[in-house]
Amino acid sequence: MSLVFSAIVPHPPILIPSIGKGNLEQITKTKEALASLERDLYASKPDILIIISPHGQLNHDHFTINLSDNFEINFEAFGDFATKIKVGGDIPLMTNDRERISSKSPINIISESKLDHGVGIPFYSLGQNIPDIKIIPIYFSMLDNQSHLEFGKNLKEIILNTDKRIAVIASGDLSHCLTENAPVKFNPAGKKFDENLIELLKNGDSQGVVNIDKKLIENAAECGLKSIIILLGTLNNINFKTKILNYEAPFGVGYLVANMELE
Repeated sequence: MSLVFSAIVPHPPILIPSIGKGNLEQITKTKEALASLERDLYASKPDILIIISPHGQLNHDHFTINLSDNFEINFEAFGDFATKIKVGGDIPLMTNDRERISSKSPINIISESKLDHGVGIPFYSLGQNIPDIKIIPIYFSMLDNQSHLEFGKNLKEIILNTDKRIAVIASGDLSHCLTENAPVKFNPAGKKFDENLIELLKNGDSQGVVNIDKKLIENAAECGLKSIIILLGTLNNINFKTKILNYEAPFGVGYLVANMELE
């Protein structure tokens, strides 16, 4: 099997010490969970890390795959002008099998070397110490949830058709309206959404995740669900167990760290 690792991670910029500063103490458990995940990812010896982000180029009716020989990660948008990471990309994996995936899911290929924080934070937290690792950023669309699951299944065909060792990371935060001081106005739907999603993930109920009530999703003001659904598609018919490493929401945004352990 070419899929060697899969996980769900949040992407708060405060994980960067120069940005988070004193706030880092409030997400100690998230940092510890990510450190544990980093060790597991390193041990899986991936050649390519696919990171699914909600914050890259969004195409309404196409999924976007970002292919470049080289990428640059920085966090200047958040006031950090010192942290700069360069990482190689992998063009052949997707281009060699482009017909396989484009015949089943609408895709848009771009080449954008500067990466968004939805890719940058997970790579900073998990991937930067892996020798010779290459990445492929993928961005979801505005199509329905079922289309995202099918896209993930199509990605799985490409992953299983290569001799490369592939890791897949779903980057995304959960509800943004969990407390009165949250980025989005408080809504009790946020807590209900997060609890419902985590329970479905624990039960391995991918279709249940796809079928979460649309109004509940909207009211929760989340940004990670479609990333997670694509990941679940790549795990279709593969034995895995969801290990919740941590969930917390100290700033009114749900941060979930989960290892989708392959069995």
